[in-house]
Amino acid sequence: MPEASNLVMAPRIESEALKRRIEFYRDLGIKTLWTGHIPADSGPSSSPQKQETAPIPDSEIQSDVSAKAIDVVTQDQRIVPIQVNSPLPPMLPEDDNLQRIVQDMGDCTRCRLGRTRQRIVFGSGNPEALLVFVGEGPGADEDEQGLPFVGRAGQLLTQMIDNTAAKEGLPIRRPDVYICNVVKCRPPDNRTPEADEMEICGQFLFRQLMVIRPKAIVALGGTAAKALLDLKTGITKARGQWYKWRDIPVMPTYHPSYLLRPYNQNAKRECWEDLKKVLHFVYD
Repeated sequence: MPEASNLVMAPRIESEALKRRIEFYRDLGIKTLWTGHIPADSGPSSSPQKQETAPIPDSEIQSDVSAKAIDVVTQDQRIVPIQVNSPLPPMLPEDDNLQRIVQDMGDCTRCRLGRTRQRIVFGSGNPEALLVFVGEGPGADEDEQGLPFVGRAGQLLTQMIDNTAAKEGLPIRRPDVYICNVVKCRPPDNRTPEADEMEICGQFLFRQLMVIRPKAIVALGGTAAKALLDLKTGITKARGQWYKWRDIPVMPTYHPSYLLRPYNQNAKRECWEDLKKVLHFVYD
């Protein structure tokens, strides 16, 4: 076992896929990994509710050793295994495409959302779109049909895209853009996706965006904006401003479901201004 003056992760990895996943988290600046649980024999200080973390090391991770778990060595030398039950595919496979991402997802049950959903809602639209809309997660209608933004909020989004483009003299309609969500399965009761759910599903969103490589992205609502940009401010302050995700301009704006509320008339006008700005940026 390697010596460790600080927290160290022993280099035992089951697959190249997990190695790439860890490297991806390191590139994002994530310093710790959740180990999932603490074994019952780990000492008197342990409790079922406690979670331990171990930083991702800067040294190169070896991948030539087959194993069933990663051993996390803590300062007191206890070993906490991270079980590898459903390894994620590589973050950036060579010659990646949307069909391959769908195949890699399979009948995904990597997080708890897979146990309650009816259908995976991957995305829809032009696979070579210059503009991508990213929402939060599927609702009941989307879960039933397997398509994003087909309920009331989706109908409003379609009207926003079609009508704004028409008024601005741009020959763009909803089928010309691409629409997807941060998570691909419906959260129960339409609750906000939790951090671990967005983390697991986020790698598929990452690949979608890298395959399409749009000229711009619209983040619909605070959850999508936080997932893409890790914003600390709310959507009200963030909307209407340009940010960047891996060198792709991102415009946060309100989610259409927020605009359906009768008391949000000012928000509708602001969202229309945001969309008009994006459409001219992309298609002029």
